[in-house]
Amino acid sequence: MGLLNGLPAELRGWLDGLDRTTLTRFRHLDTTLRSQGAHQFVDDTLLKELSAGWGEAEWRATALWAQLLTRTTDGSIAGQTLLSRLAQRRLRWTPQERELLWRTTIISPERHRTDHLYRIPISSIKELPASEREPLLPHLMLAQREMEAVPFSADWTAKRLLDDLLAEHLTEDPAEATRSLVPEGDGFAVLLREEYGKRLGEADVLPLLRHWATATSATPAPQWTARAGELLTPHASELIREILGRVPAYREGPWHNGYHEAVTYLRERTADLLRGMIWTCEPIDEPWVTGLLGEVALATATGIGGSGPNSRSERVANAALGVLARRGGTEVVAQLSRVQAKVRRKSILTKVKQILDAIAVQTGLSPEQLLERTVPTFGLDHDGTRTEQGLTLSMTGAITYNGRKTIPKSVDRELLAEFRVTAKELKKAIPAERFRVERALASERTWPWQEVCEFYLDHPVTGAFARNLIWETLQGPAGLPVRVDGAWELTDQAGHRIQPGPGAPVRLWHPISHTADEVRAWRDHLLEIGLRQPYKQAFREVYLLTPAEEEARDHSRRFADHLLRYGQAKALLTERGWTGMTLGHWDAAGGSGQCTAAKELPGGLTATWDFYLDEHSYERDGYGTTASICVSGDIRFLAGISPVPLAEVPPLILSEALRDADLAVGVTSTGLDPTGHGDYWQSYGFGDLAESAQVRRDALSRLIGRTAIAGRCTMTDRFLVVRGDLRTYKIHLGSANILVEPNDAYLCIVSARDPHAGLFLPFEEDGRLALILSKAFLLANDTAITDPSITRQIRA
Repeated sequence: MGLLNGLPAELRGWLDGLDRTTLTRFRHLDTTLRSQGAHQFVDDTLLKELSAGWGEAEWRATALWAQLLTRTTDGSIAGQTLLSRLAQRRLRWTPQERELLWRTTIISPERHRTDHLYRIPISSIKELPASEREPLLPHLMLAQREMEAVPFSADWTAKRLLDDLLAEHLTEDPAEATRSLVPEGDGFAVLLREEYGKRLGEADVLPLLRHWATATSATPAPQWTARAGELLTPHASELIREILGRVPAYREGPWHNGYHEAVTYLRERTADLLRGMIWTCEPIDEPWVTGLLGEVALATATGIGGSGPNSRSERVANAALGVLARRGGTEVVAQLSRVQAKVRRKSILTKVKQILDAIAVQTGLSPEQLLERTVPTFGLDHDGTRTEQGLTLSMTGAITYNGRKTIPKSVDRELLAEFRVTAKELKKAIPAERFRVERALASERTWPWQEVCEFYLDHPVTGAFARNLIWETLQGPAGLPVRVDGAWELTDQAGHRIQPGPGAPVRLWHPISHTADEVRAWRDHLLEIGLRQPYKQAFREVYLLTPAEEEARDHSRRFADHLLRYGQAKALLTERGWTGMTLGHWDAAGGSGQCTAAKELPGGLTATWDFYLDEHSYERDGYGTTASICVSGDIRFLAGISPVPLAEVPPLILSEALRDADLAVGVTSTGLDPTGHGDYWQSYGFGDLAESAQVRRDALSRLIGRTAIAGRCTMTDRFLVVRGDLRTYKIHLGSANILVEPNDAYLCIVSARDPHAGLFLPFEEDGRLALILSKAFLLANDTAITDPSITRQIRA
């Protein structure tokens, strides 16, 4: 059946305007290209042979024929490939032919719409000036409405082109012009349409908005950037700052995509617009650009919910990082270090490292030196405060007025606003700086003493951490920093002064390199002077090889066979640099029931940790896709892909990797559930102590004697025993679970708070130490307990 016979009778009148030659070509194409049967796609090889020597008239006739085939009941024989190839040819269409092409796009609702259906009609008008497209506007707008009725059509190539062309015809209605270029696909697109629609569609911004929509490649071509610079206006620059400034606070949310509701951050078209705005920041020479791009990179590079190994929008994050890289200079380093500290997406971290390495080469510094030399001071003095006109900004980000929290209205509002902006930036920088300083401890880095003084002890931000840490000279004494006569020295536990020379190599003290007596002495000293360290240093856990690990040689099962809350364990390990922890029930045959998490370590080593789902997992999770509990497996160390015997792993690297595992188990084990049950819960909740719990025991043995309940407490190998007036209680030093003597009945206390919770602690990471102490204070005065859920158990 030929094309002309296949068209519905009411539509054959469309062909009246075609000349006989074109109709003859239609019949020839029917008999040659469709000779294999009505349901076969066009033979590309046959078309190539047939088209030898063709001119433009033959190609236009073929394109019309292929487009008309989409209106027949078997129109699919034209094939998507043929439609795309014909659309790529630059043909000079007559007004009648363009009218005919666009009539073919107006189809009945029951017909299947695809991107390719519109390719040839779009190609016939995209090079035309707006005045020549005007007669076709009713068809174009109808086609746009038809496309919008198809889920995900916003990402079609034809839809993008059509939206752009129609925006040019809507200059009288700026908001409508913006809506044409910003399809609703996510919450941020709605924000752009509703809050910025009119401004984005105004005459001095709309050409740039259309240009942003073309930011579909990974990096901008020089011509793209040059054109953006030509179109950039002061109004547009202001809009870029405002809109990108909304990104850090924007969060993913539920969005119905036409088929079902899904959590959505940015759809492709919205991400491309933001990428275009970011690229346009490159020629903007304003001080706000670098900080804002850092904020956008951080917000979009983190995972859904603000953590995890994935990225909310990697294309937007990469765009921001790319502009930062091209701007270069040391002023971008602080922004990159924040991304490095929080983001866990491996590809993003690789990109950040490459940028930092490139800047380091330019400056002649190592990446570590570069980071420490570019930490902002935020205008703070050496004591970590900034005071002006009675206002004081502290390291915590708190702002006070003459020591009071309440700030009077008479205060200079401009100065107050500046303080608040600085406080916001400071709060974001503190975690990144703490992360960097702790990472230096784990890598055993050394510095000349003069650099420690200049970039650590004297720095108002870094110094807040560094001045509370123990430093040691290589092969020599260790001490806490103290400033004497305007110069920094170290003072040991006995008060002896250590004065390293300016070039003397020093490092952060780590207990793994010292005897048990030395470690005990430092722990006692910190408690005696009431010094709380920014992270565990003196009380840091040390993990030495066990006989079982020496026998196994290449793997450790020290933290194997634990039941962990999967989502919490994944988030914690991801924050500490582990990747690849992905489990679920969606594809058991494909291996989603097991995975191996990995972390890159100093010296080119990689730690791996196996996890899997147990046989009851699918039923436990209600036959859904999300896993709630996973089981830990073996830990190994690799050099490349080759296993490394545990005895050959440097002790510090081994210890720090096992410390991550202990932390994950100690925080996420189901054995911590106060309402738990079962063999694993019983063994973990009251069993032997891991290294982290042993450190907790050591700290408690020192702390409890300083409290009002010291006479009621004794310490055993696994428990803090508390004597109340009614019963005697055993609080497990690992889980904080409680047994009641004399029959070891379990006492369930979901939470416990006490006025003594403010007791000085030399460290605290997971809250367990404070929880044990609060329970001890509560139970030591058990006659004052009024909670019936607790008294019922005690008096049973």
